[in-house]
Amino acid sequence: MGKMEQLELEAHRSEIDADMRSLVEKYRRVFGWDIPEIDQQAADKLILAAMRKALDDIQTQ
Repeated sequence: MGKMEQLELEAHRSEIDADMRSLVEKYRRVFGWDIPEIDQQAADKLILAAMRKALDDIQTQ
């Protein structure tokens, strides 16, 4: 990655972090609606694994 691209990425890093956290929270709410006695740690692991797979899929396309 070039210097300009790196600078631009750094300028938006906090936005990217906030967006990712929002996505995790979104799917936590979805899991919570569907499963009243949710194991939040297990749900978080599933959510994060699905997000990583989606990012990997995007990267390889």
